Amino acid sequence: MSTEKLEFPGPSGQKLSGRLDRPDQPPRAYALFAHCFTCGKDIVAANRIAQGLAAHGIAVLRFDFTGIGASEGDFSETNFSSNSLDLIAAADFLRCKYRAPTLMIGHSLGGAAVLASASSIPEIRAVVTIAAPSDPAHVTGQFGAHLSQIDALGEALVDVAGRVFKIKRQFIADAQEHCLTDSIAQLRRALLVMHAPGDTTVGIENANAIFKAAKHPKSFVSLGNADHLVTRKEDALYIANVIAAWSERYLRSV
Repeated sequence: MSTEKLEFPGPSGQKLSGRLDRPDQPPRAYALFAHCFTCGKDIVAANRIAQGLAAHGIAVLRFDFTGIGASEGDFSETNFSSNSLDLIAAADFLRCKYRAPTLMIGHSLGGAAVLASASSIPEIRAVVTIAAPSDPAHVTGQFGAHLSQIDALGEALVDVAGRVFKIKRQFIADAQEHCLTDSIAQLRRALLVMHAPGDTTVGIENANAIFKAAKHPKSFVSLGNADHLVTRKEDALYIANVIAAWSERYLRSV
């Protein structure tokens, strides 16, 4: 396996920073991986899952959303809609430079972004969500008492998992405008919903809502006692192995 650092243009012209994890042999498919809220492409779960899939012959592009990590842009000006556009730009890049992605994987809020954007990438055949919320507005629950400050002043500095980010009112408004139910119902792609029953960050009821809204073919896999950020190596490798086996029938003729 190999990992290649790369850059590609985002929807507004900023450079987005990514890593392409590839098997030693020609890939049987290409996949896009969307990281969790404020996490970045190098979070341990993204790294391990991507490398696990590469071991199964699937090349994976994981990248920092605009304003995150090594990608250009101002995070405070981004939102759920811009994340979805970043994913479409990443698919365009793969299509031009390598091969169009046929598999999309999203972790936490990245899973919601994948559900929202998959229908805009015609080559996508299979979609996977990992600990994803059924409503993008779910993420605003992490802002706690800052919500009133954002509403009153237009912005606030919010501590998210030990890092401080400027959150503006436009982020809240954009998240509240999205209803994923219709997007999920009209997905027309195979869907795998992966979630831990004891997830205390994004509750299992979100997986139930996603699964209920989706049409077949759809599958659900419990992640047992995995934590929300999938910090244990064995959980990440399990996820990669299940995705590789589940997606084979949908990517077989690619």
